[in-house]
Amino acid sequence: MNEKILSIINQKGGVGKTTTVINLAAGLAIKGKKILVIDLDPQGNATTGLGLSNTESSDKTIYSVLNGTRNIYDVICKTKIENLDLVTSNVDLSGLEVETAGDNRRAFILKDQIMAYLKDSNASYDYVLIDCPPSLSLLTIMALVSSNSLVVPLQTEFFALEGITQLMKTIDRIKNNLNPELMIKGILLTMYDKRNKLSSQVEKEAREFFKDKVYQTVVPRNVRLSEAPSHGVPVLLYDKNCPGSKSYFNFTDEFLNQEKIMESAA
Repeated sequence: MNEKILSIINQKGGVGKTTTVINLAAGLAIKGKKILVIDLDPQGNATTGLGLSNTESSDKTIYSVLNGTRNIYDVICKTKIENLDLVTSNVDLSGLEVETAGDNRRAFILKDQIMAYLKDSNASYDYVLIDCPPSLSLLTIMALVSSNSLVVPLQTEFFALEGITQLMKTIDRIKNNLNPELMIKGILLTMYDKRNKLSSQVEKEAREFFKDKVYQTVVPRNVRLSEAPSHGVPVLLYDKNCPGSKSYFNFTDEFLNQEKIMESAA
């Protein structure tokens, strides 16, 4: 089974998490990789950012999978982008924590579903990308239990590194107790403003602390990046020549090269 399950995670909101999911998914799909995005955030921003609705009270969402009423293969939607499928989310998902309180295996529900689907199905995906909510909640833990590896978007702003130490502790706890395979694949610096000395200071500190875990690509602050989601398309399609697109195309290449290096080392 060559599917690689990857969560894009940071418990802080507004760090470019969903933007990274959407554009990495699109970048990989454009390069011919088969991608499944699972929107695990009740806000459903990855859903709308890929052109689907997060307001319909549909039972074809990730919530129906996690509450046991449907299987993943029932709820996969096509997007406008070839090779890119999506499991949508909406606000119903926010009730899940309370509803599953009595289930002592609830941290594994998502993993069990993904694994059963990937084993049974002839729909082979190269990557499954999970967009996590901006909190260290049950949903995030489900994602961490399901994933082989993590990409952490880190905004180059004040307090960014303080927030990441809390995330590291959670990751270590999950590794020790629930998913020993879990690893951080890389850290992607986002919202970089080259006129702002703080951005380069945070970059320097991140590279000193995390060494080669920090991707060379740095995603700038860019108006087009923030406009694209309201049009329901990744910035790579909305304006493929803007600085935000160029950085996500570069990031996609860097991500794939990193995979090649890891495969040849294995």
